[in-house]
Amino acid sequence: MRVLGTGIGWRPEIADAVERMRGIDWVEVVAENVCPGHLPESLLRLRERGVTVIPHGVSLGLGGADRPDEGRLTALAERAEALGAPLVTEHIAFVRAGGALTASPRLEAGHLLPVPRTRDALDVLCENVRIAQDALPVPLALENIAALFSWPDEELTEGQFLSELVERTGVRLLIDVANLHTNHVNRGEDPAEALAALPLEALAYVHVAGGFERDGVWHDSHAHPVPRPVLDILTGLAARVAPPGVLLERDENFPDPAELVRELTAIRGAVAAGRSHAARGTAARGTAVAGAAGAGGVGVVARPVAGVRERVAVAQTAVLSSLVAGTPVPEGFDRVRMGVQARALAAKRAGVVAKVAPELPLILGAGYREAFLAYARQRPMRGGYRQDALDFAGHLLKLGRPAEPGARRELRDWWLDRAGPAPRKRGLVSRVLRRRG
Repeated sequence: MRVLGTGIGWRPEIADAVERMRGIDWVEVVAENVCPGHLPESLLRLRERGVTVIPHGVSLGLGGADRPDEGRLTALAERAEALGAPLVTEHIAFVRAGGALTASPRLEAGHLLPVPRTRDALDVLCENVRIAQDALPVPLALENIAALFSWPDEELTEGQFLSELVERTGVRLLIDVANLHTNHVNRGEDPAEALAALPLEALAYVHVAGGFERDGVWHDSHAHPVPRPVLDILTGLAARVAPPGVLLERDENFPDPAELVRELTAIRGAVAAGRSHAARGTAARGTAVAGAAGAGGVGVVARPVAGVRERVAVAQTAVLSSLVAGTPVPEGFDRVRMGVQARALAAKRAGVVAKVAPELPLILGAGYREAFLAYARQRPMRGGYRQDALDFAGHLLKLGRPAEPGARRELRDWWLDRAGPAPRKRGLVSRVLRRRG
């Protein structure tokens, strides 16, 4: 495995701070947020200094029932080549459902959702991973995700599921220790047991992030400080294997750069404590356990997936429909947790739409969030966040809103400027910002 060192998630909001930080060996960038032909100057300067840049995809949905989209794979491959990346990463998750396999409307989650740890889901995932590997110019690593709910009637533990995935595909793993903590709080899965069962010989690197707990549910926000339990899990992982790389993720609510540096220092300290523990002789036991887990799938033969994709599609569509379209929660699922997940998806939609279309909160003022959540309860996302913003604006205009004529005229102009094949007016965004600033 290539040694990466200590890294941080590159985001435009902290680009200048990242460039000034000492001891940053590599950065990770959300693949969908960069264009190969127009890379941000900050990333280009980091590359010139020898800082490794790794694209991290969020939209492939390799755990979904459909075969990976060729266009998304091509886009990810282009970003890997443009950035000179040694590998690319994605998630073990599904992000959309419905469509041809179920003869039902296409549904978008707008977020990463857990796949069931079943033989059917594993077979589909393995085939999708092989398709992705054939299309990508560099190795692929997959991340374990955080989950707010569990699937009923699962057949495998996470360790078994990931071990067999690694053995059948040769894919590498991106282990997010914050997600292990999330699943401990939300699903009762012991982090130490999870680490002991994971095939750590396939480890590509590690994510560390913060979150918050509310009403007994842990939310993996990437907008809060890294808590002590997450650092302790990182220490436990480092006691079993030397992480090739460790990266701090922060997606919003960015603190002062000095605070980010303190978090990176704490992460280095947690890794050092684990390696010190390993040096005292306890790593041998951990390696043996992890090795045994990794060998558990020897002789596993891939089953044909004819018919399997349809079964997975029906199950995932029923779950996603209950979360974003208000259909009944499938039998066996925790209704309270599914409600929490549904609200979290709607809140994320509202937040991301506000980012991709910042004029909308300016035009609508304090009523933006309430209006968007009311819209989201009625209408699932159908084509990504930018389309979601257009659909939301069109929905309001059909209702004759906003009530104030000037704001309604601004919203109409905004919608028309983006709904047509070409912008109607130049400078609309800047005028809205000036009037509402």
